[in-house]
Amino acid sequence: MHIRLLKENLWNTNGGVFQGWGSSLCWWANRIGYSKELVRQAADLFYGEDGLALNIMRYNIGGGDDPGHCHITRTDSAMPGWTKWDPGTKQFRWAPEQDIRQLNVLRECYAAAEKHAGEYCYVEAFSNSAPYYMTKSGCSSGGVDPEENNLKEECYPAFADYLARVCRWLREKEQIRIRSIAAMNEPDTAYWSCYSPKQEGCHFDPGSAQSEILLETKRAFRRYGMEDVEITASDETGTDRQLRSCRMYSSAAWDVIDRISTHTYEIEQRRELGEYIAEKQINFWMSEADGSFTTDDAAGEMSAALGLAQKIIDDMNELRPSAWVLWQLIDSHISKDGFNGNQDRGMPELTGGYWGTAVADHDRSTIIRTKKYFAFGQFTRYLRPGSRLLFCGSHALASWDPERKQISLVVVNSEPEEQEVDVELSDFGTLEQEVVRIITCGSKDGENWNREEVSCEAGAGRFADRMPAFSIVTYLFGVNE
Repeated sequence: MHIRLLKENLWNTNGGVFQGWGSSLCWWANRIGYSKELVRQAADLFYGEDGLALNIMRYNIGGGDDPGHCHITRTDSAMPGWTKWDPGTKQFRWAPEQDIRQLNVLRECYAAAEKHAGEYCYVEAFSNSAPYYMTKSGCSSGGVDPEENNLKEECYPAFADYLARVCRWLREKEQIRIRSIAAMNEPDTAYWSCYSPKQEGCHFDPGSAQSEILLETKRAFRRYGMEDVEITASDETGTDRQLRSCRMYSSAAWDVIDRISTHTYEIEQRRELGEYIAEKQINFWMSEADGSFTTDDAAGEMSAALGLAQKIIDDMNELRPSAWVLWQLIDSHISKDGFNGNQDRGMPELTGGYWGTAVADHDRSTIIRTKKYFAFGQFTRYLRPGSRLLFCGSHALASWDPERKQISLVVVNSEPEEQEVDVELSDFGTLEQEVVRIITCGSKDGENWNREEVSCEAGAGRFADRMPAFSIVTYLFGVNE
């Protein structure tokens, strides 16, 4: 595999500044937030400098379903809202304490990220649905007809006000700065129907409905003195839908949009969306993705790890976003008691495909890391916010830190044989004294972030190495320009 590093291939998204890596807190934080020990481990393993060193948190503002409903059967996804009906006054009262579990995780992860990420510590608030009493169906899981808008027409301002009020509370009471707000989540789909067993959701048609909620959100944040909070749109489930929504925003909506975000569960027109955003010259995130990615069955536990690594590289190379955000860090839970009357799925089959990067064992109060965790870390620990990303091939991704004069290069070998890697960097200068390689390969107990040096000639403009079969390698090297 020949890799040539060229300055002309540096990305220009967000002015060339990479903003980092992250995860939503929905729904795993809602599940583990009762346990101080699990919260502490999560902050260290995911947002601590010695863990994944993530810097982006997507905090879910739950709408909250009708308390008489009990149709959500996952143990983690029945998200509480921030208001509660008071039978005495016959009014809804403000009730942030209902989301205490997610808040416990947010506090600890925010503190961990601030230590190493500084100004790049980033919290985005997002919503899956308005509170049930603002919806046409009376259910926060979606509409009677999932293809029709479920937010009542007269409730657009009230819903925007609800989002702004939560963000102001987090800023004033928790000293947690909300940097951006996403009022919609996968809005142009037919996924969200009332009484769903899975989660909250709300359909917004592209065009006038999406444009209206964007405008109302901007107005609400202005009223609450938070004009610095960026408005993002639309977090569609796939790149083709996101491209369609972009083309249908009103001109007034485009005036308030600060960033476009997409999910990549569907990847039709992925490259076309990236090109469209580049022409618009607006900031851009890949704000949610995961899946049961696998490669060769012979790779064993590395199959899912390699699948995630290649997914990251494909998304980044075709979209060129300024951030890449995983859906959930923990998707599976082990608990003999379950939660809220529902049972957990237990340990996934690690030699196959699974979601998430870790498993929470509630019976033993521990978080179990999988090979996907270490695969993610091959990127997140070394391609750091503030650097510039660099296109360098279909199985590799690199970043350039101009201040430190350092290149970080991630290369994936999904083949069952060793592979030679030849890296040419003459466009950036010549090598300093050493090249460090960090490698993840083998079984669960095999090599995870194993650090060693690669023999090279100082002052040379290239180096070569042999990658083991089924491996992910990150190379770190300084250059003399």
